[in-house]
Amino acid sequence: MSSLFAKAVGGIGCAVIALPMLAAATIAALLSGLSSGGIVAAAPSKHALADIPAYMLALYQRAAPECPGLSWTVLAAIGKVETDHARHPTMISSAGAVGPMQFLPSTFKSYDHPVPPGGKQPPTPWDPVDAVYAATRLLCANGARNGRDLRRAIWHYNHSDAYVDQVLKIADEYAAAAPAPTGAASKAVAFARAQLGTPYVWGGDGPADGGFDCSGLTQAAYHSAGINIPRIAQAQYDANPRLPKGTPLAPGDLLFFGTSPRNITHVVLYTGNGQAIDAPHPGAVVRQGPARTNSPSFQGATRPSVGEGGTR
Repeated sequence: MSSLFAKAVGGIGCAVIALPMLAAATIAALLSGLSSGGIVAAAPSKHALADIPAYMLALYQRAAPECPGLSWTVLAAIGKVETDHARHPTMISSAGAVGPMQFLPSTFKSYDHPVPPGGKQPPTPWDPVDAVYAATRLLCANGARNGRDLRRAIWHYNHSDAYVDQVLKIADEYAAAAPAPTGAASKAVAFARAQLGTPYVWGGDGPADGGFDCSGLTQAAYHSAGINIPRIAQAQYDANPRLPKGTPLAPGDLLFFGTSPRNITHVVLYTGNGQAIDAPHPGAVVRQGPARTNSPSFQGATRPSVGEGGTR
């Protein structure tokens, strides 16, 4: 790749749902925003809305879910660095990279299928749809999937640590800041964060049991905030009114997973920016990772509060 624009401008039981450990604070903040693979999409910041053409913004957001764990903000940041979102007058580099995402034709061929909806037949690196989807696949193949190694993925796009830093910085600027938790939600989130690294224990309610299981953690988190919720994940799901589909999540929301609304097997505590804390499964510890609300097993979210299933 060649960065033309950069050069130009210088039950009690909990199901096994793996949430990868966060590698670094910067990457964690980015992964939290994500639209892809079940991750809650970060809203575009005012800067993103002003800087990214509406068509390209929608395209970045549409392509990102093809790679679970990849944020649209990363795709957008690469599009910015490479050609200023296809605004570069030629979109041809001295190295022979072409198009809005600056692919060498030989590299593009490795990632151009399947042709996405709206793409060209045959696919071409000059087409924004083809190019953005190919960029998604390249990143996914080199570490972006499930946030395994985002820096490595971006480095494979352009072999420069300075390039990686620039992309991550821009991606961070493109994501709107998540609202800070307040009141009981703030206390619940703070409690859950304090448990990071605590062992998973089936049926565990806290230190006296040696650790937590998923619903034990969420119950304890809200108990610390003065709100009592049921012990079992299914009962927690049933106790509070579900948030209507499409409601933006807020820190402190409980997210539920299972095979159906009547068979809830896992609960996590949403912490903002597409991240959640949970006690995942035997042999693991309490950890934070992508919330995965696009997972087929995601059944919905609740917002515990006094008077709505919660009591003091």
